[in-house]
Amino acid sequence: MWPCRNAHAIYTRLRPLLLLTNCGSTSKLATSSSVVASLLTSRKLALYTCKLQNMAGTVGVGFLVTVVAAVMASLLAGAAAGGPLSTGFYSKTCPNVQSIVRMGMAQAVAAEARMGASILRMFFHDCFVNGCDASILLDDTASFTGEKNAGPNANSVRGYEVIDAIKAQVEASCNATVSCADILALAARDAVNLLGGPTWTVYLGRRDALTASQSAANANLPGPGSSLATLITMFGNKGLSPRDMTALSGAHTIGQARCSTFRDRIYNDANIDPVLASLRQQTCPQSGGDDTLAPIDAQTPAAFDNAYYRNLMRRQGLFHSDQELFNGGSQDALVKKYSGNAGMFAADFVKAMVRMGAISPLTGPQGEVRLNCRKVN
Repeated sequence: MWPCRNAHAIYTRLRPLLLLTNCGSTSKLATSSSVVASLLTSRKLALYTCKLQNMAGTVGVGFLVTVVAAVMASLLAGAAAGGPLSTGFYSKTCPNVQSIVRMGMAQAVAAEARMGASILRMFFHDCFVNGCDASILLDDTASFTGEKNAGPNANSVRGYEVIDAIKAQVEASCNATVSCADILALAARDAVNLLGGPTWTVYLGRRDALTASQSAANANLPGPGSSLATLITMFGNKGLSPRDMTALSGAHTIGQARCSTFRDRIYNDANIDPVLASLRQQTCPQSGGDDTLAPIDAQTPAAFDNAYYRNLMRRQGLFHSDQELFNGGSQDALVKKYSGNAGMFAADFVKAMVRMGAISPLTGPQGEVRLNCRKVN
């Protein structure tokens, strides 16, 4: 007897994928097979499906299959890319860490929805510079000039105080146990989910860097004027595919941008919707007003959805680099798919976030667990 409507139909459609995963012969898939083994029992998968159905209300089988598949995707991507990281890293030493981070992010996003986008961007800017090691959180010292004042970060990356507050709560519960790098990874996940986006399993066990490099930040972070070729190369240098790059760019469905980052596009690009250009020119003059803000996704600026891709198809990408994804190049077809299939975008975004979160982590005896995210111990 199946425990709720649609459970048998969903199980029937997902079981072949689960079985295929469980039969993987490589070491990476062997890890993933243990992760999904508990789902192979029809009763367990059905119960999980029913929980989703109860949360979502009355929705179609196809939608629920997409949601369950997205969760599976995060598990598989993590097993393949996570390396020494694990889902249960703090299960005994700090079992409440995820709920503490979630509560801190919920408070921050409730106070200012934009903060969700800011924390997500901070995580991206951290991982792309010497790996996901919380180096972006370090203040400058006499011995090094850090990343905070690098060109892509100065007067731009924000939310440091949110991470400080969460770290203080974590320290109060589990002193000298959870790294700032892991807190940032969890906070980025929660930021997306709190704004209506997907959730995923975050692999943990990162340690914190002992130094930071402004020059590395300047060299490794793609700018808003980047070409498609540059984007593909810079993401490829981090082990991320063009598909990962296009999915991760969907993070621009939330947040705001400064006039200085899109001025050249609204005055000089030919492939821009003239209505959008005119609208943005009203608050972003050709000189001055550098810090005036505009929503990156004007349609749903505080909702994590696939509207970003629909904007690109209308030539309404705010950054030159955004519109490069839909400008007669190799990513046009994928943008079209994402624009019409929110589930596909969510699943690919989850996989890409897990892969990005596994870029060159410090583990084991490397680095340290900072007591204060702004300085080494």
